[in-house]
Amino acid sequence: MFSYPARLLFLVSLVMGTLISISSNSWFGAWVGLEVNLLSFIPLLSNKNMLATEAALKYFLTQAMASIFLFTSIILYLAYFKLFIFEIPSFPVSLLFCTALLVKLGAAPLHFWFPGVMEGSSWMNNIILMTWQKLAPVILISYVFSMSLFSYIIICLSIMVGAVGGLNQTSLRKIMAYSSINHLGWILSGLVTSNPAWLVYFSFYSFLSVSIVSLFNHLQLTQFGQLFLIDDTNGVNKIMLFSNFLSLGGLPPFVGFFPKWLIIQGLAMEGLVLLAIFSTCVTLLVLFYYMRIFFPAILVSTYISKWHFKSPRWSSLNTIFGVVSLLSLPLFPLFYLFL
Repeated sequence: MFSYPARLLFLVSLVMGTLISISSNSWFGAWVGLEVNLLSFIPLLSNKNMLATEAALKYFLTQAMASIFLFTSIILYLAYFKLFIFEIPSFPVSLLFCTALLVKLGAAPLHFWFPGVMEGSSWMNNIILMTWQKLAPVILISYVFSMSLFSYIIICLSIMVGAVGGLNQTSLRKIMAYSSINHLGWILSGLVTSNPAWLVYFSFYSFLSVSIVSLFNHLQLTQFGQLFLIDDTNGVNKIMLFSNFLSLGGLPPFVGFFPKWLIIQGLAMEGLVLLAIFSTCVTLLVLFYYMRIFFPAILVSTYISKWHFKSPRWSSLNTIFGVVSLLSLPLFPLFYLFL
C-alpha cells in the first residue's frame, strides 16, 4: 500500500474526501466529498494486473453513474425548494437520492459491481472497500432513510442476497464480498431504529473484517482450497480464523453477537418483529458458509513433507493478529450487561 509515495498521497486524499462529505452542511458539499473520495480510490485500485485494471474500471463506471443520479437529485431538490442545506427531500427526490447512495454502497439488488471489484482487487484494497468506503454513503443515507416499503425491500434483499450468494463460492474474496452485502443489510436495519445502533454494528463489523482480511493477506490466501495447505504447526492461524469468523457471523457468546443483538432489540422495539425474525433466520446461512471455510481446514489432517515444512516466525504482525483474535473470543461477557 505504501510502496510508492503517490499511494500515500491518494490514501490521504481518500480520507479527506470522506471527511469532507460527512462534515459538510449541504448536499452539494457532500457530493464533492464523495467525488474526491472516488477519484482518490481509482489509482489505488489500478496497477499492472489486468484483473485490477478491470476492477478499477467497473468501480469507476458504477460510481460515476451513481454520482450522476446523486447530483441530479440535488439539482431537482434545488429546483423545487431553492435549498442546498440538509433537509429531507420529497418522496421522488429522496427515492433517487437513496438509489444513488445504495449503488455506491453495493446494496442488493444494486450489488452487481461489488463482487467483481472485490475479486480483482488486492486484500488491502478490499479492506478499504469493505469498511472505509461505506462510511460516507451510510452517513448520508441516514439523513433520508426511514422505514417504508422501499427500505424494507432493500434490507430484505441485501440480507438474502448476501446469504445465498456466498453459498456456491470458492473464492475467498467473493465470499467476503457477499458477507459484506449481508452485513450492509443489517446496517441499514440499524438506520431505521437509531443512529447509535448502526454505528456500533459498523464499528464491530469493520474491526472483525479488518482482522480476517489481514490474516488472508498475511497467509496469502485467495481460494477455498488453499485453507488445507496453511503452514500452521500449532494451529494458531486456524484458531484465529475460527474465532473471527464465528464472531463476524454473530454466534453467541462471541462479541460479534453484541451488535446484532442491538439491531434485533431495536427492530423489536419499533414493531418490526418480522424483519428481525427474517434477518436472524437468514443469518444462519451466512454462518453455514463461514463454517464451511474453516471446518475442513481444522478437521481434515493434511500431510506436509519435511522439506516443505517451515518453522513459524512470530513477528509483531502476528502479535497484532493474535490480540485481534483474542478480542473476538468470548472473553468479554461484560458487554452483555449493558443491554
